[in-house]
Amino acid sequence: MEETLRQEPATCLKVVLFGPESTGKTTLAEALADHFGTEWVPEFMREYLQEKWDRTGEKVSWDDLLPIAEGQIASENLKAKNAEEVLFCDTDLRELKVYSEYYYDGSCPEAIRNAVQENRYDLYFLTFVDTPWVPDDLRDRPEERKGIFRIFENELKSNGIPYHELSGGKLERLEKAIAITEKLLGR
Repeated sequence: MEETLRQEPATCLKVVLFGPESTGKTTLAEALADHFGTEWVPEFMREYLQEKWDRTGEKVSWDDLLPIAEGQIASENLKAKNAEEVLFCDTDLRELKVYSEYYYDGSCPEAIRNAVQENRYDLYFLTFVDTPWVPDDLRDRPEERKGIFRIFENELKSNGIPYHELSGGKLERLEKAIAITEKLLGR
């Protein structure tokens, strides 16, 4: 595996918010980090692609995938150093893999596939598509949300990754995620 895609050792547990776009992952990651007094990792792909869009008017290309993956892991490794007990990740490389396969007919850079198999997380929250769609420069295909959700769900199931589905309003999701995270922390 490429060193730039390897997780550094960390003393905190890592929780991933996983699911289609516009399902409240960022809002939830930030709220959970605030509740637990810890760090959260923003979605690097969003930052990277928004900058690209603002500069060129172009969306993601195959050549963007590896730099996005490297940026995500670098951000995660940096935030993990300062996290208290738990780190909340607004996405991971597995999400990038799912989107790569979705947009590029089943293809994904081998380095990302390898990193997905090697890197470890302690908990996945799969966010359902019952939140309002919020359009922006980067989001597309709102009519395909349920189908894309099933692809995300299948990714977890087919790889034997335990997860908890989060649905409902912001408060309902947050309360459920807090309770599950408390159990993970042994409280």
